[in-house]
Amino acid sequence: MRPSRRLRRAFESTNPRKALRVKKYFDSITPKWRVVIFLFFAAGLNYADRTALASVIPPLKEDMGVTDVQIGVMGMLFLWTYAVFSPFAGNVADRFSRTKIVVWSLVGWSAVTVLTGLAWSIPVLYAMRIALGVAECFYLPAAVALIGDHHGPETRGKATGMHLLGLNIGVMLGGAAAGLLAESFGWRFGFLVLGGAGLILALSAHYFLSDGPNATLIRTVESDAKTKVEAGKAWAFLLRVPSFYITLLAQAVAGVASWIFLSWLPLYFNENYGLALGAAGLMGVALYKAPVVIGVSVGGWISDRVALGNARNRVMLKALSFIISGPFLLLMLGNPSLILVSVSLIISSTIRAIGSPSEHPIICDVVPPAYRSTAVGIFNTCGTAAGGLGVLLAGIFKQDLGLSFIFGASSFLYIFAGAMLALSYFIFVPRDISRAQAFEAATLANAAKAV
Repeated sequence: MRPSRRLRRAFESTNPRKALRVKKYFDSITPKWRVVIFLFFAAGLNYADRTALASVIPPLKEDMGVTDVQIGVMGMLFLWTYAVFSPFAGNVADRFSRTKIVVWSLVGWSAVTVLTGLAWSIPVLYAMRIALGVAECFYLPAAVALIGDHHGPETRGKATGMHLLGLNIGVMLGGAAAGLLAESFGWRFGFLVLGGAGLILALSAHYFLSDGPNATLIRTVESDAKTKVEAGKAWAFLLRVPSFYITLLAQAVAGVASWIFLSWLPLYFNENYGLALGAAGLMGVALYKAPVVIGVSVGGWISDRVALGNARNRVMLKALSFIISGPFLLLMLGNPSLILVSVSLIISSTIRAIGSPSEHPIICDVVPPAYRSTAVGIFNTCGTAAGGLGVLLAGIFKQDLGLSFIFGASSFLYIFAGAMLALSYFIFVPRDISRAQAFEAATLANAAKAV
């Protein structure tokens, strides 16, 4: 008997009335939104676990004597491992059940997070960051494609927005919790708590997750015909989608800036403004990520609205969010006051977040379902590989240039990423959307005939 089934029977036997009310409410939620609810929490833990290290750098330095460069190496190892394995992880999610991949990825990274809290040396921490990159890279390609399988263009932006909302809340709460727990119980305790929460969440997956109907149909036919999606076919199709690899370039450029902020902001507030660990961790993620909660909530609705007129409008929405948000980061140059830094981060993050829910729907618009996980895997590779380089370079040049200069210069990276997307909007996107729709229609027709 599955663990989730045993828990359900135990709950029903001890709380029959409450169990009945919960069951009625749960049954009223359609399967496509149950998937999003589960992924909301899974995404939160995914990013909380990967960014918690940034909030415990000072006690980690005291306990193990790590240097700024070694911290940069840890960030680089995670991101580059994530980047190297993401294309493979994406193809796996195109070949097998995306639901199962989400669950096993959750179990894997949660176990690694627990083991990180038990690490006894810097080499072991290096190994754990590599293992975390391998375990976590399987989640996002499967999760994004799972949302695309269940949600059409009319709700895909809102569903993606909710998923991103969980991701960003996880960054905030994970960073703050890791910092606060480090003050009271040492830096290790937060990793044990976060990892344990992920293992508990995995037990509830049976209630929420299911593969999309069309994806199940296609995968069943492919399995019977022994023609599962091959990586070479996916890559061959994606290379004929110019708007996709322009999106990859924009993701790589923006990823450099994003991961520098995520990895170094807590230490920046601790060193420059003398904030305690918990406050620095909270400020570091809250000022950069709290505005995202508002931005993605509004952005998901806006994304679906603009896509009603023309699906390619999501691309322009994303481009404008980069171009408009970038210049506000110039306020961080020099030695700005804490208030000025806060204003800069809040405005820039909010505007940029409005475009975030369009990111994965854009991929779903220009790539047919059979290759979406592979596409998201490659997309993640570009962002995390570039991000890993950015984190490392920030650690190397931090002493000479200062984090204020590094953060301010990131403005130009976001503006360049937006300009590339705007170019793609006018030249490539319309043709690529039409090609993806035609391919999807032909695939479903062939699958229906085979059944």
